Amino acid sequence: MKISIARPGELGAPERARWREIQKGDASLDNPFLSVEFAVALDQLRDYVRVAVIEQDDRIVGFFPYERHSFGIGKPLGGFLTTYHGLIAMPGLELDARTLLRTCKLTVYDFDHLVAGQPTFAPYENDVRPAPVMDFTAGFDAWLDQVKANSPKNLKTVRYKERKLGREQGELRLAWASPDADELRTLLAWKSDQYRRTGRVDRFAQPWIVELTDLMHASRSPDFSGVLTMLYAGDTPVAGHFGLMTANTLVGWFPAYDTEYARYSPGIVHHMRMAEAAARSGLSTIDMGKGGKEYKDWLKSGTLYVAEGRVSRPTPAAAVHWMGRTPVNKARTIVLDRPSLYKAADRVLKGFGRVRSSLQHDPNTVPKEVPGAH
Repeated sequence: MKISIARPGELGAPERARWREIQKGDASLDNPFLSVEFAVALDQLRDYVRVAVIEQDDRIVGFFPYERHSFGIGKPLGGFLTTYHGLIAMPGLELDARTLLRTCKLTVYDFDHLVAGQPTFAPYENDVRPAPVMDFTAGFDAWLDQVKANSPKNLKTVRYKERKLGREQGELRLAWASPDADELRTLLAWKSDQYRRTGRVDRFAQPWIVELTDLMHASRSPDFSGVLTMLYAGDTPVAGHFGLMTANTLVGWFPAYDTEYARYSPGIVHHMRMAEAAARSGLSTIDMGKGGKEYKDWLKSGTLYVAEGRVSRPTPAAAVHWMGRTPVNKARTIVLDRPSLYKAADRVLKGFGRVRSSLQHDPNTVPKEVPGAH
């Protein structure tokens, strides 16, 4: 077996076609974060993006996209931005994971959304977690029946707010797969506000992430596209979402709404409308990603599984990385496993976000100098 390393942008047309062929041949790989187009786009923006091309008997049998950071620290392609990663390989392909790392010049590879059960990494999985999906293979109406069975009260409440929003703010309509760059800017501004309001780091404060989103929005092909949806009340946008899709699967990525209309729960109303549009357009799945929001539990009609774990080689860099990352990962798992802790953590972050926002907007506030800070 031969493994060679390249940048995704260096792959020729035959290699890219083979990547798509392998991906389409395995349903577990049907996710846009595993697509060659996503890898090539990231490669345009980040110097540390690489792909291992795996050959057997002079035929490509797999691709392993990854990021190589300082000291040989390996991360999944896209890191914290993505919700699915792993080997794009022929079914059953099994490599020695540490040999793969050595060839990729990695000391450690830490994963938290790996395709569960891949033979190469299965021995290193320390947790497998569910990722809820909306499954439309039996049709939109069948999915809606499942949502009603999950929580008839929630569905009734959302439908009531949907009618109220339309009655008081204007007729509702959904723009599906919108090419409008101004709509995308509006959505990202809402999302930045949400990050700050809830005490999270604003991802869109990083120019390369904005540029990546623009590149993805411009992507249009049968196998890979960026999809912007926007819910309007009359002529006013009130909620939206930007995600990526293959021919069959849309992945949830950046949902947001205008807080001025929060009393109508426009985000959930939008998700219901987006689900209908996705099903009508022929998509079979919306992947909502693991963990987090309660609304996923009652919108889901199926489940995928993703794995968390770590592969390392016996090096000082790997040991230091383990000491820094393992306590954080364990703490996160404990919080996610306990809804009461998750809600408490969410409240703390939102409180921090409110304080930070008030300090940023109060012209009389003088920040304290931190000793030793520069």
